[in-house]
Amino acid sequence: MTKKNEEKIVPLLPLRGLLVFPTMVLHIDVGRERSVAALEQALLSDSIVFLATQKEMNVEQPEEDDLHDVGTLAHVNQMIKLPNGTIRVLVEGVERATWSGYTEGDKYATVAATSSADETEKTPELEALMRVLLEYFEKYSKISKKVTTETYDTVSDIEEPGRLADMVASYLPLKMIGKQEVLEIFEVKNRLEWLINRLHNEQEVLDMEKKITNRVKQAMERTQKEFYLREQIKAIQLELGDKEGKTGEVTDLRKKIEESGMPESTLKVATKELDRYEKLPSAAAESGVIRNYLDWLIALPWTDATADRLDISHAETILNRDHEGLETVKERVLEYLAVRQLTNSLRGPILCLAGPPGVGKTSLARSIATSLGREFVRISLGGVRDESEIRGHRRTYVGALPGRIIQGMKKAGKINPVFLLDEIDKMSNDFRGDPSSAMLEVLDSEQNHSFGDHYLEETYDLSNVLFIATANDLGAIPGPLRDRMEIISIPGYTEIEKQAIAKNHLLPKQIKEHGLTKSQLQLRDDAMLDLIRYYTREAGVRSLERQIASICRKVAKQIVSSDKKRIVIKTSTLEDLIGKHKFRYGQAETENQIGVATGLAYTTVGGDTLQIEVSLSPGKGKLILTGKLGDVMKESAQTALSFVRSKTEILGLDANFHETHDIHIHVPEGAVPKDGPSAGITIATALVSALSKRPIRREVGMTGEITLRGRVLPIGGLKEKTLSAHRAGLTTIILPKDNERDIEDIPESVREDLTFKLVSHADEVLEIALEGGDVQ
Repeated sequence: MTKKNEEKIVPLLPLRGLLVFPTMVLHIDVGRERSVAALEQALLSDSIVFLATQKEMNVEQPEEDDLHDVGTLAHVNQMIKLPNGTIRVLVEGVERATWSGYTEGDKYATVAATSSADETEKTPELEALMRVLLEYFEKYSKISKKVTTETYDTVSDIEEPGRLADMVASYLPLKMIGKQEVLEIFEVKNRLEWLINRLHNEQEVLDMEKKITNRVKQAMERTQKEFYLREQIKAIQLELGDKEGKTGEVTDLRKKIEESGMPESTLKVATKELDRYEKLPSAAAESGVIRNYLDWLIALPWTDATADRLDISHAETILNRDHEGLETVKERVLEYLAVRQLTNSLRGPILCLAGPPGVGKTSLARSIATSLGREFVRISLGGVRDESEIRGHRRTYVGALPGRIIQGMKKAGKINPVFLLDEIDKMSNDFRGDPSSAMLEVLDSEQNHSFGDHYLEETYDLSNVLFIATANDLGAIPGPLRDRMEIISIPGYTEIEKQAIAKNHLLPKQIKEHGLTKSQLQLRDDAMLDLIRYYTREAGVRSLERQIASICRKVAKQIVSSDKKRIVIKTSTLEDLIGKHKFRYGQAETENQIGVATGLAYTTVGGDTLQIEVSLSPGKGKLILTGKLGDVMKESAQTALSFVRSKTEILGLDANFHETHDIHIHVPEGAVPKDGPSAGITIATALVSALSKRPIRREVGMTGEITLRGRVLPIGGLKEKTLSAHRAGLTTIILPKDNERDIEDIPESVREDLTFKLVSHADEVLEIALEGGDVQ
């Protein structure tokens, strides 16, 4: 039985995640202002405070409905203020109590608490319950690691039934709701029975935990035992040559080798190497070498080919979609498809796309692969000096690998990819060998069906591969290697083609990459033409793309920093956007000049025009050549001078001019190396003009090699030279008669704007290029 005391008004101290039983002494850290005020008020009176546990821990300012109805009246024994501002208070639980009459004050809340004291009289029934409870608690303390022997000894000395029950409850692993349930049991008998049941259940749980722990421990011991036995087996297998230990791996490798489709000779080698691998211990160094070799043989494609898409119209559509112009290359690909469709067995051609940078050689090769429906592989040969880069390293070397060709075939996974050999003219050689010589076997259609890689040591068939090489300068490719390739020249683009490329490819690409839309940026055709003429000078379109990218960046900045939603680039706004003109379009002289002739040159970046100047000064016949001229061009100047000297009487010149005058021949842009014989007639014309004082027509450009007798010999790179003349604003082109057949290669839009004068002798050149009039 319990006896209730009278109702008492006391300050309220809400507790979060904590519960205090009667007779318990506990330290509590208090930080909330209202709780601190309640403690201070309690100390001012009788030091009694009501401890009520919150129903929810996360409530910061609890109200009446947030607290349990039953709590504990406690005595505040001590209160200390910690350095962090928190109050640490020592409380001692006195009696259970229920509260009513919740009053919310300005600083703290009070409640009307009615306490209930436990009955201290022992009855036989209570005595029996206490013994049972202590018995269960003793068993629990022996199994559980949370209760020590000293704790049990302390609890067993308690004589009061109610205090014993509360002390045992404080040591049990109860959740807060369970502890509150014990606190709300006022009858001591019921409280003892509740705890006995709980301890009985807890003991069963602990027994089950112990069984599970023992079972897990046994399983771990069994696993460790199995691991130990396996290690012993491995040691035994190592002593026996590890034959049985590799059974599964070797079986898998043998199956892969048989399914790879290798030729019979290669299959025998692979099987032999596999047998060696099977007998070798895993720790042997050669074991890893053989395994790596077998992996390469298995990974290479031997029979798996891509089915060619032999639809000529589809291929033509893709090539036209991705590239403007380049008719020769497109025609060659379509021819290959047509013959392949008729024969169904044709070795892949070996093409070399030669031309200046930025004309789309690499992207064209990718488009060819797309049009054929084949895999595409690209390797860059720029700077390759070691023959082993092509043929691979011997397996005896540490870290040996196949060459780039075999690596590319593995990457393709098919025996007939489109294989791009990029920048084949940039290969060089040193003490490690000549990679260009190693490429002879790769690019010879009569040999590459049995290509030998040093690493594989077995022949590999490359005859189904469509090799495409790219080069900027054909002169840098050794003759034997060049002889094995079908050269297709890509000289450069006309202004019309550049406009089409910029409009259909470059501008949409850059708009997308810069986060813009077509509606936000419009670049008019006249502005695009100015961009091509005054901001770029190239055979390709790489610089043009950079300029378009610059425009997109500036437009993006304007759109972000202002409210503009659409920007139109006109000719008038182009200079404000990307700066002043970088080049002068149309290099033709504004008036006819004496001793200045316009020649046409071919460089690695396309065609260009050269202003060749001749100056006479009193002297002793010294010939001065400046402008960083090569040996061939210097010899052309000597030849032109000798020709002019032989024609002094016919041309009406002073026969002794070479003894009374020094002759200075200069080609501007002296920092740029210049070489070649095609400036012969240009130098001769400039010499005659300077000696005869006859101006040279400013609209005339010329190219051709001259002999001592005045014959004009054919030259190369006519298309590139003609395009540069067209860019410079020239209207008449003098060229050797033997180059007449090359005029067809010049785009029709350019031919319409130019007049071609075919000559076979220097006399015809002078008649066309020099203004009429008497020779002075």
